[in-house]
Amino acid sequence: MTVADNQTTREHFAARSPATDGHLSKVVTVYIFCVVVPIYFYVGPLYLNTLRTLLLILLAPLAIKLVTGKCGRVILTDGLFFAYFLWTIPALMVNNPDAVIQQTGSTGAEFLGGYLVGRVYIRNRHQFLAMCRQLAMVVLILLPFGLIEARNSNPVIPDLIRRLPSVFSVPDVNIPGRMGLNRVQNSFNHPIHYGLFSSVVFSLNFIALQGKINPVWRWVSSTLIGLGCFLALSSGALLALLLQLGLIAWAVVFQKITWRWWLLLGCGVVAYIAIDLLSNRTPFKVFLSYATFSPQTAYWRALIFEYGFQNALDNPLFGIGLNDWERPSWMYGDSMDNFWLVVAVRYGFPAAIFIIAGYMRVLLKVIFLKIEDDPELSRIRRAWVFSFVGLTFTLVTVHIWSNIYSFVFFMFASGIWMLNAHPESSDTSSPETIDKEHPTKNRFTRFDHRQSQLSDVSAHGSK
Repeated sequence: MTVADNQTTREHFAARSPATDGHLSKVVTVYIFCVVVPIYFYVGPLYLNTLRTLLLILLAPLAIKLVTGKCGRVILTDGLFFAYFLWTIPALMVNNPDAVIQQTGSTGAEFLGGYLVGRVYIRNRHQFLAMCRQLAMVVLILLPFGLIEARNSNPVIPDLIRRLPSVFSVPDVNIPGRMGLNRVQNSFNHPIHYGLFSSVVFSLNFIALQGKINPVWRWVSSTLIGLGCFLALSSGALLALLLQLGLIAWAVVFQKITWRWWLLLGCGVVAYIAIDLLSNRTPFKVFLSYATFSPQTAYWRALIFEYGFQNALDNPLFGIGLNDWERPSWMYGDSMDNFWLVVAVRYGFPAAIFIIAGYMRVLLKVIFLKIEDDPELSRIRRAWVFSFVGLTFTLVTVHIWSNIYSFVFFMFASGIWMLNAHPESSDTSSPETIDKEHPTKNRFTRFDHRQSQLSDVSAHGSK
């Protein structure tokens, strides 16, 4: 056996050590429960929910683990995300000094807390796949409640929570339906959030769990997850799902072309230039017209971007905080359906640069990883990237807050371990295979069982 083979075998056994345990932490299970079961309550004058409370408790310990290198090396994105959070403090001090403590405490816990849970507790492929299974199960459990709500327009889970003493839940937004159907918010603050939650899980189930679950069930469960996304009747959520389906179709049709993704990028650039030259609208406005349910919605979102961006230009350093943004009087709604724009308007361009740079740096590095020799890791990478490519475009047309805000950055952090993942050849024997080949050998040795097996493998390879 060669030195490289010995090293590969040691990496297999290292995957079973406590430092890289394949079991999903119960903290992640509790976190996901808190995301989808919105229980609010008062602690004195503070209005909290279960998720925010959990993250306030975990924030400091998880930050210490990250900084001290107990969950892998610190990366630039960690620093950029912390810088984003820290920049929000002076931005709020300038614009809303009376809301600094409450706002930084709540959004800081949701943003940094969700990110740190994913960063600390999802550290290898086994934990990632276990998380994918759990999320798929959660979406399927929520689906019957969504179907009931689609029929009678009443969100079931929040209604049940509000019947409990001394607790509250998310309000019934009661948004007008579309296509003759009620829009489903399920257990989230808004139908958009329910749709986004389901859309993020789609590729995780269909691609990452390929070969891990029954093929028929994989197709059935993915269809049901897509149905959950549809029930929200949100153009943003459906855009994320359609982009994922398009990327999956492209990967299948052009699977024999190694440079297929460069081809797709080239097609996108050509399409952008063609639209810019041939259309009397900007490519951004054309994109909005296809990313929304109606021309009126597209026109409205284009206006939001135009006037919102002007607010950011007028207040480039610290933004406008939580104050209302300036717009024509006939623009009666204060909603700004663009997450990236909201960050710039609320906290200034430095905050937007910090969060966008940190986000894009990890996304691009994961996209360009050289892991083609490891089919399982390649599927995991593809599932995570497809989810976030869809989500990145969707966040141009929707805003996220509260639980789904935290969940998005938890999911983002759950893929960072891939930057340091060790690809495994498909023909490499796993520790479980070695155990089956030698079920009784060295069972009672006083030496470490794993080291004994390594010695046997080395000796066998040297003959």
